[in-house]
Amino acid sequence: MKNECRTIIVSDVHLGTKGSKAKELVRFLKQYRCKNLILNGDIIDGWQLRKSGKWKRKHTRFFTKILKMIEEDGTKITYIRGNHDDFLDQVLPFTVGNLKIARDMVYQSNGKKYYITHGDVFDSVTSQFKWIAKLGDIGYTFLLWLNRQYNYRRMKKGLPYFSLSQKVKGKVKQAVKYIDDFETQLASMARYKDCNGIICGHIHQPALKMIDGIHYMNSGDWVESMTALVEDMQGEWSLVYYTESDQKEKQDKESESKTIALKDYFEEGEAESDLKVNKA
Repeated sequence: MKNECRTIIVSDVHLGTKGSKAKELVRFLKQYRCKNLILNGDIIDGWQLRKSGKWKRKHTRFFTKILKMIEEDGTKITYIRGNHDDFLDQVLPFTVGNLKIARDMVYQSNGKKYYITHGDVFDSVTSQFKWIAKLGDIGYTFLLWLNRQYNYRRMKKGLPYFSLSQKVKGKVKQAVKYIDDFETQLASMARYKDCNGIICGHIHQPALKMIDGIHYMNSGDWVESMTALVEDMQGEWSLVYYTESDQKEKQDKESESKTIALKDYFEEGEAESDLKVNKA
């Protein structure tokens, strides 16, 4: 049974890079049926693909999944352009059927207005000094490589995924200050747009909180945190974290619900109670 919701927002999938958790995102989306799916920027990493990035089958499967959502559930897909997928500038704005590509949008939720933007436009380093941003991108790529090596060793020991890169960023004072400044800027922009809240991505820092009366939400990413914003049918928002352990537990429960003991077909004692068979 899929979870019914009104809207799911994901960002920063960075398809085309080694760190992209595209497979996990597809598994996450399979758990839901939604009316709207908003891809809030940096879904495809054009920067890396122009350099050393590689497009893999799991990256294609992500787009196969969202096309199925359009076909089977009638989901409306909105792709917001980010800085790593700035190649979309060549086609903006674009609409065909249930698929729309835009620079930003205003979203109505439970009587409130939310300004949705990737967030890079408010990052003066990214927008004004691209060469500095790309230099920083090299350092971040190394941090993600280190994160993969660390988690590979954790997996071999049977330990759950842990975002080492998020932990490192949380310890760097400049990074913490940057995040605080970014969030304050975005909240001010929502007020300027006469909106009650703002929904963004870009900084790979999932959040759901109030800033000076503005509802600030950041959908995080699918490189480190594996998070999404989910709006239920009543207009309430949640920040949802995906973990492999949660998925395994769900699959185990579904498997149990689809099996019955053979003894139920026979009189007591005619079959051993530990045998099970799948229902047709």
